[in-house]
Amino acid sequence: QLQVVESGGGLVQPGGSLTLSCQSIGFSLDYYAVAWFRQAPGKEREGVSCISAISNGGGTNYADSVKGRFTISRDNAKKLVYLRMNSLRPEDTAVYYCAAGFGSPCSYQQDANYAYWGQGTQVTVSS
Repeated sequence: QLQVVESGGGLVQPGGSLTLSCQSIGFSLDYYAVAWFRQAPGKEREGVSCISAISNGGGTNYADSVKGRFTISRDNAKKLVYLRMNSLRPEDTAVYYCAAGFGSPCSYQQDANYAYWGQGTQVTVSS
């Protein structure tokens, strides 16, 4: 069974940091574009960031709302994709989803490009 699994969510104070991890089961993330999406209560799901497949250069893209604060990266040895989130704000509170798919360059705005989705991990930013 092909799937992705997120981890690393939790409760953090405003201004704090968290790192989310995404791993794949049954396939290698190296060959896929990987994106992070989030959904806050009562809001639509939105794309946050993406990283292209290694064979397509591994370029990254970010939503304006997280640019300069979030960093997406790959650990090629561990076959993981990370989302490092700094300077967190209460409005970053959401369930964060990892997704693997296609697209070069990757797009965090086209969720239809992503075939494999995780179950999500909760990130809560609150004092």
